[in-house]
Amino acid sequence: MYKVVPLMLVIAMSGCADKSPQRPIDEPGAAATPPEVEVAPINLDSETLSKLNDILAKQATWPAGQDNGQTINLISQQFLGTPYVANMLIGSQDTPEKLVIDFRGLDCFTYIDYVDALSKSHNQAEFVQRLIQTRYAHSEISFPQRKHFFTDWAQVAKTNVTDITAQLSPHAVTQVKNLNQKADGGSYLPGLKNVRRSITYLPSDFIDDKVLAQLRTGDYIGIYTHLAGLDVTHTGIFIMTENGPMLRNASSRKENMKVVDSPFMDYVINTPGIVVLRAK
Repeated sequence: MYKVVPLMLVIAMSGCADKSPQRPIDEPGAAATPPEVEVAPINLDSETLSKLNDILAKQATWPAGQDNGQTINLISQQFLGTPYVANMLIGSQDTPEKLVIDFRGLDCFTYIDYVDALSKSHNQAEFVQRLIQTRYAHSEISFPQRKHFFTDWAQVAKTNVTDITAQLSPHAVTQVKNLNQKADGGSYLPGLKNVRRSITYLPSDFIDDKVLAQLRTGDYIGIYTHLAGLDVTHTGIFIMTENGPMLRNASSRKENMKVVDSPFMDYVINTPGIVVLRAK
């Protein structure tokens, strides 16, 4: 049994898979303090608390002004081998949303939102605030305000990334989609409004050396889908290594079921294409 440790945050109030169904998935500089919101005491299991403190301690030793992509690389590396676990977040049309922080198991989307929040944090309280900004529109902890779609990161305030997909190649394609609306007219997530959005992706046939040369370690990658109502079906992080480009991802493939580095081109070549978001 995991021991649960209370993380008591004294915060002033100033405002309020790979193939599993996707949670239809502005950032100041690292030195800036995010706006604070009222957060109830959070109970962290001992494993999560230990890893959080370990990552924060390591960050304190990294060079000031380190490249943001390298920070994302080093933080995401700490989660390699973490088990893949789907549906870690709590909240739905009928269930009140709860702020979940649990490093014991990750899906492809919780993985990148923990990494992005950690990359901009220097202590526990700041991490919680950054996570709220990353996961929820306007920092409002509620199911309708959760950023369920990958492209929400670049479209819904407070944005933490820039969508650079269109800049990578003249072959980038833009499709207009009604996110959350299935082909039969139903909803992936009952209680969530449909969102009409233009999604730009780069077809995998056009991901060549010229495109790879423009990608940076730390870029967030979404695997585009032609399915109605979804923007991507999987997410990960582009990492350039001595063994070539990798997609670091929480993989639900049977041979993995954990966070792994997958050879980038081998992974994306048989997919419809990619959406690329770059951290601010």
